Amino acid sequence: MNSRERLLTALNHKEPDRIPYDLGSTQVTGIHVVAYQRLREYLGLPKVEPMLCDVVQQVALPDDDLIEKLGVDVRGLFPLNSHNWKIENADVGDALEFVDEWGILQRRPKDVLYYSVWRSPLAGDSVTIDDVRAYKFPNTGDPARIAGLRELALKYRAQGKAVMIKGVLAGIFEMAQRVRGMQNLMMDLAADEALACAFIDKMVELKIAFWDMALPQLGDLVDVVSEADDYGTQDSQLVSPKMFRQIFKPRLAMVFKRIKQLAPHAKIFFHSDGNLRPILPDFAEIGIDILNPIHITAKGMEPAALKRDFGKDFVFWGGGVETQNVLPFGTPQQVKDNVRQNIDALAPSGGYVFNTIHNIQADVPPENIVAMVEALREI
Repeated sequence: MNSRERLLTALNHKEPDRIPYDLGSTQVTGIHVVAYQRLREYLGLPKVEPMLCDVVQQVALPDDDLIEKLGVDVRGLFPLNSHNWKIENADVGDALEFVDEWGILQRRPKDVLYYSVWRSPLAGDSVTIDDVRAYKFPNTGDPARIAGLRELALKYRAQGKAVMIKGVLAGIFEMAQRVRGMQNLMMDLAADEALACAFIDKMVELKIAFWDMALPQLGDLVDVVSEADDYGTQDSQLVSPKMFRQIFKPRLAMVFKRIKQLAPHAKIFFHSDGNLRPILPDFAEIGIDILNPIHITAKGMEPAALKRDFGKDFVFWGGGVETQNVLPFGTPQQVKDNVRQNIDALAPSGGYVFNTIHNIQADVPPENIVAMVEALREI
């Protein structure tokens, strides 16, 4: 099997010749640039100036030589967005700052590894629905966002790789938080639902505008469409299952329905961290095919139980190694043992793609990354 055949077999809940491996096909399955540079050096690969697919998270886009060295099966298409486009950093002494296309001030102290939201443009106490409607949001349907991506997809197909495409904005919940401010949006959900929904509905509109533009041009070359939003915490959920079903579920369903109409052969990959157990049946109902990142240390997300109860509903993409403690701080042998344990739970009968739980962070030693890949290959 080539990489694409391998992935498609797994996505159809069958066992391929080996477990497909993803590194860097999305901004949530990648590697921090510091860890990436150390890994290249450890593997004896030449020094490069890494391209960042996500400046805010400082996620590196893996180069072809590393992709081949590690046997990665999936390549990603990254449309131009607020994390990789029109970024003009200002040095403000102790930090770097830029205002993105949404009007959000992103700030990174010089002794910190990432940017974070420093100021949200519609965070004021007096913001109204009319203010949301009048705000100048980005043109997500601009064809410039996908310039060159068809040629890149053809290149990846020629290499025998599977192809993933991500969208141009965060989830409808998360993006609304960034624009409104997380605390404000959460208060709106509790006290002014109409205002909260004005923000969320705008994000739905902007997502559909992008997919309406991008998928007619790229859908025939795409195997997986990536969407994301965060509804879980380590122990519970950010909103109640009842609120998720009333507010978010029908709106997500609209987005997924449109994607399926435009690219009926493609599988929908959905990233959401944390404990999702109470709303996983809802995810299945609205058309999510692939669940990521499989946050195995979160309450209710034990791998064997997930496979038992939801293995026929979802392909599991991730959960291959525990990334909060084992991958950064364990020994190579502990990493290998953890990988085998998780694969034993998630991989039988297909429906599994190997990846870490979210991105490989800057403090992960390269020998542990290599041990992780070795354990995968030894299965």
